[in-house]
Amino acid sequence: MQARYLVTGGAGFIGSNLVERLLADGHPVRVLDDFSTGRRVNLEFGAEQAGRLEVLEGDVRDPAACRQAVRGVEVVFHQAALPSVQRSVEDPVSTHEVNATGSLRVLAAAREAGARRFVYASSSSVYGDLPELPKLEAHPARPMSPYAVSKLAGEQYARVFFKLYGFETVALRYFNVFGPRQDPDSHYSAVIPRFIRKLLAGEAPEVYGDGEQSRDFTYVANVVEANLKAATAPAAAGGVFNVALGGRVSLNQLLEMLGRILEVPARASYREPRTGDIKHSQAGIEQARQVLGYRGDVPLEEGLRRTVEHFRSLSRAGS
Repeated sequence: MQARYLVTGGAGFIGSNLVERLLADGHPVRVLDDFSTGRRVNLEFGAEQAGRLEVLEGDVRDPAACRQAVRGVEVVFHQAALPSVQRSVEDPVSTHEVNATGSLRVLAAAREAGARRFVYASSSSVYGDLPELPKLEAHPARPMSPYAVSKLAGEQYARVFFKLYGFETVALRYFNVFGPRQDPDSHYSAVIPRFIRKLLAGEAPEVYGDGEQSRDFTYVANVVEANLKAATAPAAAGGVFNVALGGRVSLNQLLEMLGRILEVPARASYREPRTGDIKHSQAGIEQARQVLGYRGDVPLEEGLRRTVEHFRSLSRAGS
């Protein structure tokens, strides 16, 4: 089997959703993952899909693993990363090694192997505490955490590879992605799975700060769509694009919405703010719409309903 697509970090939350879509569309897919944060269960698809899936266990910091992974591949979706601002504050060196050096390793291997395009998963965290809303790709980067610095480094490497070598790269700045397969149990887990798990258990979710901080929460299917568009849009090469819905809600509003969907009381347990967190985030998505043809078809409340149903199904299955 000759894989047309490589998804690094394909056993992770976003990566596995992307793999699932590619397989459903009939494409052979190769995954490179070291399973440090990704989960093998995320790659358990039906028998037909499994026949088109090749899984390599390896580290993006390992040049040999990268060379093996990119062999014969047309498009690389580089999702592999050590996530979490908080984790990076506690361990900046590991974050840099995986997110910056690892990205460079995959990028260099993909170019040398003759891949057509490299789609890089960046982050809205690169904007930092920039006060302007919505945040636009033309705004200056002001990273406030080692995680944000590492993501910006990967972006810059991708841009330079396009400018210097003509290797087609596209960077996508994700804004607060949520959905099925997001881990609610990790110390570093994102807010929506934590909120859902706590509310399902009849407990008050922890909110760091006063809950008035706002985010542009984006359902994972929209991010998958953006990746597929970025792989083919002719004018996208060398570009950077926000991926979001273009709106924002506060954590207090989010908690109210989840309480309404779950039909449970929604009360928070407020804690001290976390180091490196920003107050407000909202994306301008006109560039993605115009250049990629991105739509973002799944609105926030519908995405929340789908995610709640996913976690309810896990609860019913005893997972």
